[in-house]
Formats: sequence, structure tokens, C-alpha cells
Amino acid sequence: MDTLFVNGAVFDGTSYRPGLSVGVRDGRIVAADQTGRAKTIDLEGGLLLPGFVDAHVHPVQGGLERTRCDLAPAHGLPAYQATIRRYAEQHPDVPWILGGGWHQPDFPGAAPRATDLDAVTGNRPAFLVNADHHGAWANSAALARAGIDRGTPDPADGRIERGPDGTPTGTLHEGAMDLVGRHVPPTTQAELVAALKDAQAYLHSLGITGWQDAILGDYANMPDATNAYLDVARAGRLTARVNGALWWQRDRGAEQIPDLVVRRNAVDHARFRTGTVKIMQDGVAENFTAGMLQPYFDGCGCRTSNTGLSFVDPVELRDNITQLDAAGFQVHVHAIGDRAVREALDAFEHARQRNGDSDRRHHLAHLQVVHPEDIPRFAQLNVTANIQALWAMYDQQMVDLTVPYLGPERTAWQYPFGALARSGARLAAGSDWPVSSPDPLAAIHVAVNRRDDSTAEPFFPEQALDLATALTAYTSTSAWVNHADDTGRIEPGALADLVILDRDPFTGPPDEIAAARVRATYIEGQCVFDSNR
Repeated sequence: MDTLFVNGAVFDGTSYRPGLSVGVRDGRIVAADQTGRAKTIDLEGGLLLPGFVDAHVHPVQGGLERTRCDLAPAHGLPAYQATIRRYAEQHPDVPWILGGGWHQPDFPGAAPRATDLDAVTGNRPAFLVNADHHGAWANSAALARAGIDRGTPDPADGRIERGPDGTPTGTLHEGAMDLVGRHVPPTTQAELVAALKDAQAYLHSLGITGWQDAILGDYANMPDATNAYLDVARAGRLTARVNGALWWQRDRGAEQIPDLVVRRNAVDHARFRTGTVKIMQDGVAENFTAGMLQPYFDGCGCRTSNTGLSFVDPVELRDNITQLDAAGFQVHVHAIGDRAVREALDAFEHARQRNGDSDRRHHLAHLQVVHPEDIPRFAQLNVTANIQALWAMYDQQMVDLTVPYLGPERTAWQYPFGALARSGARLAAGSDWPVSSPDPLAAIHVAVNRRDDSTAEPFFPEQALDLATALTAYTSTSAWVNHADDTGRIEPGALADLVILDRDPFTGPPDEIAAARVRATYIEGQCVFDSNR
């Protein structure tokens, strides 16, 4: 039977169209007057739009954290300790206490201590990653299991927090996480499959119909989830459309490209493909590993000598991306600092000079600090800006751990969404969940308002997006980045991946965008989430 959506407004992937009715037949959009005997869906004044597509997310990781020791809802050491103690008591047989989601601003120097974890875990090793997954909190048992002591050197791609005498205090940054992570019991295939199914149901409830999994490979104590996707897909249970980004191992070079080609070619499913390679070029600003053109400031406002990290040598990055582009891969680069952004853009420019323009649809994610001279290069190089809009506000992490160490000039260069849009850059959008909430409406609210309900002052409001541009980023452009060209639009012939909101945010005040709720989510015209069920 056909379906007819009536009595509401439509956002078609680029434009707002009030009063439009939309038909669906055999899983595709048709004109309303072309439907036959149809089931009528009353929008009740709400908004019908293409399903949201998250262009940078870690669903399996998020699903695992929901079933392990989940610290994301808590804030402050007492709340964390209560959550950990409760989990430990409820799971007396697990050999390691695993999970994460703690927030760096809740600890002095953004560095929790092993002794505080020891108090609630006893002699059982514990390893809890932070919310941004660029650091971990380990207890004394875990440090001892890994043999980490004052004589353990920092790895080239990370740092061990230490006391005055060099004794590790319990926080491991970036590559130092692997010192403990390699001793953690491996996650089973059954756990990965269960986490993916849980994550998919959760993301559908938020209106998300497709995504790019931003890391498929062994990273930060997470095993490769490729086989979990294949198991779920082959069982007919993968309803989302997924493009997986194969992890670039930063301790290897271009010699890994043939292996990546083999992995890509081994995946052949209508709902799951692996045509992308993910390169992490730098760390994060909060632990001073984001790559900066100029050194960070210290807490007193003086320049340090630290400019952060480049995980891949910039010259090698150019060659690697050029070879990946020639091999037919899309390249997805994590770039937080202005130096990392420039190194990535230079690499894409080099690839374009060597290989010519292509339809690979390369993109840079995060883009926290972008030098103004690099803003126009996104459009010039046909590189998509993959934004995580929820981060563009004056939250505690921004105020306490970022602004003092960037200084006023670079603070104003953060998350320049408006400037990128005005320059003609293509914007896609993602959440980076479980780093932050996967709710697209929460992110779109911040993209438009540059604040959420908990923050009073807008964060550089000249960089705000209008609602249509923000919705375009989260629908048609993110679908385009994923090469899901039959989706992301409401037009005749497109696949009917749709979401219904309980209200029309175009007719309400901008500061109420986040109050909208998803009523239903459809994939090829089939309901995969209904808020009334």
C-alpha cells in the first residue's frame, strides 16, 4: 500500500516547503497525486524531512558504553565514584571494570587520579575512557598490570600524567592509553553485535537513518567492528545505511594501503560499505595534543613551547592521501588544531594536483580551530567541512580547558561554521557520539544559536548557521558524503528515508529548536521507530 504524508510542512533536504504533501510507493518518494490506495499519515502540523545522516559517529563504541560502566550522565568525582561503585557491586564477576564518559572539566587539570578510582574498585583493574576518547582513567591495579611506573617513557603519540617525582597518577593521554588497553580482555563478537543493535535502535529513535562509522579498526581498546556490521547486515537486521571508515594505523605508512584495499573489497552489502579511510592527524586541545601553528599558552597567559602533535608526518600525509585517492578511497581526516587542518588541506591539494579532481568526497572533521587563510580552501579544493556543532558553545570545557590556553585570537577562530558556509564550502554534520550526544536536533540548535539552554552567552554568534543550512548539513550533504545518493532528499525517485518531527521548527523561535522531538523514523517507507509504540 502507498503512504501519503499530509497536514504539515516539508524540508526537502535543501529548502523549506510548507503545506506540501508527500507520497511513498515501493519505498520511494512519489508526487502526492500519484499515490493510489494509500495509508494517510497526519503530520499534525509537524515537519517531514529526510532522515538525518550522522557523518561522524562511533555507534558500536557508544552501544558498548551504554551497557558497561557509563559515566556520561554523571558529573563530578562523587557522582562518578557512586556510579563506579554501583557498577562494580552489580558486576562482581567481570575481571576488569570498563566503560567511560567522564568529563575532563570535572577534575583539576582535567586529570583524574588512580587513588580516587582505587577507593571504589579495590584490587580489580579499571580502565575508563573520557568523553572525547582521547584519554583514559586507570586505577593502580591497571597501571600495575601494564607495568607502568615512574621509569616508563611516554610514547611518541601520547603522554602519561605524572606526579612531581615522575610517578604515574592515573590519567593516560592519546597513545599512552594503549599501554593499559592492550592488557584489557578482548571484547567478544557477541558483545559487538549486541552493541550495534542497541546503538541502531537508539539512533533511529533520534531520526537517524544512516551514518559514517568513523573508525573501523583496532583503536583505544576498541576492536574492529567490521564483522559485527556484516553479521547484522547478513541477518537482515541492519536497517541503517552505513559507510565505514577504515582506520589508518599511524605506526605504519603507505605499505598498509594494499591491506585496506583488501578490506574494502571484502565488504559487499547494500546497507554496509567501507569505501573510506580515517586518518587522525592530531589530538584534542584540552590535553594540548591538537596540532597548532603557534604554541599553546600556559595558565598564566605566557607562551609555551608546545604546539601539539602531528600523528602523521605532514610530508608523509601528502603522499598517503594522494595514494589513497588514487586507490579510489574517500579520506576522512580528524583535524582539531589549525596546523592539523592546514596539513590536511595541503595533502588534499597535493592529491588533486597529482590525480586531478575526483568524486571521492573527502572531508575534514571537527575543525575546532581554523586559520582564516584556510577558510576559502575548502571550497577551492572541494573538501567538505564535517562539523560537530554541539561543541560550538561556552560550556565548562570551553571556558576552563580551552579558551585560556588558546588565547583570544585563536579562540575567535573556533568552529567557524558561518564563515565556511559564506565561502561556499560544503558542510556535512555529525555527532562523534559517544564523545557527545548523537541527537541531531540538539546539535542543530547549537549551530543556529551558538548556545544551549545551559549557557547564556552565544559563542561568536557571527558564526551561526540559519536553520535550513544546518538541516541541509545533517541531511542531504551528509548523505552525499556517504555516497548515499538516493537518499537525503524528498523528491520523486529518492528513497523514502524520512523523519517526522512533532513540531515545525521553522515556525517557532530559534531558541526552541532543541525542544522538537522525533515522532517517527522511516527507511524506504518502513517505520523503524514510532514514539507511540
